[in-house]
Amino acid sequence: MAATIGTSTSRVDGRAKVTGTARYAGEFNVPNLAYAAVVTSTISKGRIARIDIGRARAVEGVLDVLTHDVRPEMGSTDQDYHDDVAPEGGSPFRPLYDEAIRFNYQPIALVLAEDWETAVFATTLVDIEYEKQAFATDLHAGIDAAHAVDKPEKPRGDALKALQGATVRHQADYFIPPEYHNPMELFAATVVWNGDGKLTIYDKTQGVQNVQRYVCGVFGLTPEDVRVISPFVGGAFGSGLRPQYEVVLATLGALHLRRPVRLVLSRAQMYGLGYRPATVERIALAANGRGLDAITYDAIAMTSRYEDFSRNDTGWAEQLYTSANARYTHKLASLDVATPCDMRAPGAASGVYALECAMDELAVALQLDPMELRLRCYSDRDQGAGLPYTSKQLKECYRQGAEAFGWARRNPAPRSMRDGSELVGMGMATGVWEALQVQFASRIVLTANGHAEVSSAASDIGTGTYTVVAQVAADTLGLPIDSVTVKLADSSLPKAPVEGGSWTAASIAHAIVNTAADIRKELLGLAQTMPNTQLGGLKLDDVALVDGMLMARNDRSRAVAVADVMRHGKLDRIEKERSSDFKEDDKHAHNTHSAVFAEVKVDEELGVIRVTRIVNAVAAGRIINTKTAASQIMGGVVWGIGMALQEEALTDHAFGRIMNANIAEYHVPVNADVHDIKVIFVDEPDSVINPLGIKGVGEIGIVGVAAAIANAVYHATGKRVRDLPITLDKLDR
Repeated sequence: MAATIGTSTSRVDGRAKVTGTARYAGEFNVPNLAYAAVVTSTISKGRIARIDIGRARAVEGVLDVLTHDVRPEMGSTDQDYHDDVAPEGGSPFRPLYDEAIRFNYQPIALVLAEDWETAVFATTLVDIEYEKQAFATDLHAGIDAAHAVDKPEKPRGDALKALQGATVRHQADYFIPPEYHNPMELFAATVVWNGDGKLTIYDKTQGVQNVQRYVCGVFGLTPEDVRVISPFVGGAFGSGLRPQYEVVLATLGALHLRRPVRLVLSRAQMYGLGYRPATVERIALAANGRGLDAITYDAIAMTSRYEDFSRNDTGWAEQLYTSANARYTHKLASLDVATPCDMRAPGAASGVYALECAMDELAVALQLDPMELRLRCYSDRDQGAGLPYTSKQLKECYRQGAEAFGWARRNPAPRSMRDGSELVGMGMATGVWEALQVQFASRIVLTANGHAEVSSAASDIGTGTYTVVAQVAADTLGLPIDSVTVKLADSSLPKAPVEGGSWTAASIAHAIVNTAADIRKELLGLAQTMPNTQLGGLKLDDVALVDGMLMARNDRSRAVAVADVMRHGKLDRIEKERSSDFKEDDKHAHNTHSAVFAEVKVDEELGVIRVTRIVNAVAAGRIINTKTAASQIMGGVVWGIGMALQEEALTDHAFGRIMNANIAEYHVPVNADVHDIKVIFVDEPDSVINPLGIKGVGEIGIVGVAAAIANAVYHATGKRVRDLPITLDKLDR
């Protein structure tokens, strides 16, 4: 039986998804189900002076209307609303808690009805009077009042002096607007009141045990009272790391009515949740005769009044490029908005965009090939921490990516390449992300008939976790993949943190390897008590499970069938549970890297930009499944196209309200926007980071894509656009 790790294995959950049998949070039907709909604020700051729910309550089919002063009891302290991925400081938002309005689209009432249509209609009959207060929602207007946040990057040398004395330097501001998660699946929760005071919650989330802890805190329940299940997630990308307010309100309704309640947010209401914050990235680079001599990087991002949220925008240069002098700052402008949240490659997608555009501009000033400048500045160590990498095959990413793309055919002069009436541009950028790993647990039940059930509370948010788990279990247990059943995303299963940060595959794979080792150990102990055993004197590392056999690694003739071992031990099943046991490694930097090459074609008369080709060469350790991993990179590239050319939440700052809170006017790439994408996985053996050499690919696919496209647009047109998205009106300025 051939191993499946490292192969292009189709998703084990694929049939359920394409046939519609996969059920999502808003699709679990139970008897006596009530429906909920939310009323949201139309102002950005103030208080509710009066809220009249009489007309809404009078509608036939309406069961009740809950507000901050008409609802069951909820937690009253910040700790009650805390979860393990909360921002660095401030007070978490408490939905329907009091009369204060903190942001536009804030939930302020919940209608409960016998059917969804009635609930939605009744929301239009809730009468609200506000006491408005002055508010601010514009990052640019709030920059001067921004406050600093502590960041780990330490200054080196004297960056300001080096900049002043440099013969060649580049300095510019780059702007990333607010970008919103628009997953196909809306946020939803179905909360089942079980009659005994216990709740079963089906929620759209990236961490079921995280939601369980949160709900217990808010409502004073115990983990035994609350079971959270989320077997399938229709996209989340970081928006489901924190529990969103739909689960609180649906739970509130179920506790109040003592019956099941379903709440599905509208698309517009999704714009009252977290988002990638608008950020101004101020970068100055100085060059010496060889390469980069100094960098200053100042990031100013938006956050809410009630919480500080920030990610690492500024420190990626530490890991990519050598410079003797460096200085970094990160500031937050507190505004009357909802708190931002993690969004695919948080910090890196924004920060690397600015860094890689600045590097391209410096290369132009130096009259160097953009890739040559990066190679001259190439860093073999994380300069901030002073540590070598567990592995870094970025140079090979440059080489293979450039060859596949045809970078050598690029004429460096802007506006020098054409295809008929279109200007052709070629740009490139570097990508970098963390290779993180955290503790997961898994349980394996191996039965005598050669079947294994593997379970963990880990989520699959569409990344292919079900398949990765099945592959690793099949290979470590010596079974065909069809003989492995996977159960995930149930809070009653073995412990798992949220799925995010590209850490899930590496982390859960090693939990499975450890659990399988315990099963192998028990089987070996039993086998060595069998009459005329073939495995006498062997230790655990001397044997492997292969094709339903327990056999010596160096002598396949010394083997015994697992079924015979279990029969000898009078067992019909063996059940084991173990965690991944990574030791903290403070001697190395852990990262993935990529080289992104983009071709654009720009209609010279209309200014329309098409991204015609992308090559993304990725070094991310050992790839468990080349098919699902390539899909992850392609998805990141598509997102990068949207970031570069389309995505932007537009706020009317006179009202503090997003004007394009829908997917008709908030543009994301569609099929017609996506052309040729080639993904290359560069071989990167890494025995240091973990035993299997896995790093993870969920985030790295987007990093650097927007910069490569922006650099290609400059090469095509000779016009440098530094504020995203790059639209035809900006090319005409």
